[in-house]
Amino acid sequence: MVADAISGAGMAGLRPDSFEPELLKLVNPWLQNEAIPVIACGMVGSKQGWTEAPYRCVPCSPMQAESLISVRSSDPRLDVWIVPGLMQKAPPDVIRGEEVQLAGLLASQPEFDGIVCLPGTHSKWVRVSAGEVVGFQTTMTGELFGLLSTRSVLRHGMGNGWDDRAFSAGVKIGLAHADKLVARLFSIRAEGLLDGLSPDAARSKLSGLLIGAELAAVKNWWLGQEVVLIGAKTLCANYASALHDQGLKATILYGTDMVLAGLYLAVRQDKP
Repeated sequence: MVADAISGAGMAGLRPDSFEPELLKLVNPWLQNEAIPVIACGMVGSKQGWTEAPYRCVPCSPMQAESLISVRSSDPRLDVWIVPGLMQKAPPDVIRGEEVQLAGLLASQPEFDGIVCLPGTHSKWVRVSAGEVVGFQTTMTGELFGLLSTRSVLRHGMGNGWDDRAFSAGVKIGLAHADKLVARLFSIRAEGLLDGLSPDAARSKLSGLLIGAELAAVKNWWLGQEVVLIGAKTLCANYASALHDQGLKATILYGTDMVLAGLYLAVRQDKP
């Protein structure tokens, strides 16, 4: 049986003792008398989540069955396990959730060796070699876009649509002038007031500026590489477009597909 269910509840709105009841609301129609395995990942394993799943230190494989953390459940029909995130000591960095997508990538491409970018609220640039995550870099591009477009003075000129030309122009400026990003950001507001920059173009240019600045900051990760993008369709397409402008061809894999492949792999593995 293949089925899915979605809840709007997340870590920000749940106490540790609220995760199990919320899970039961979603999966109760599928439960049987015997316990079924439930593999969870992401912030459910954080300090503020259901049960903390301590980070594993890279270099290491994205996911190991013996590292899954068992969760005490009051319902005997649930056999819950949480996938730990990954940590990097120098420079300090953490991943929680994306490791399952990386495991899904390696499940379908065991010989993969290269760079993976996982765009999102906190984008991750990951180096994978010999079946292991050997290093990664986080940028806060998505969160900055959310804050600037909805809570800063720039919000007054933001639209909901998209303008490819404005995005590409923003990427070009962000890459070339990342050191002047804080000054370039306000120019979006000024362009709207003085030059008639449309709200949709303003939103697109802001995204391009931030992604361009991100690419400048992590240039050593992608320059001369073949990059695999894993994430939401539209966001990955934007990153692919930005990389294409730099002469790079990126392969896009959709985040949900990789999560399911990684979780399926965890279900098949023998747990401790």
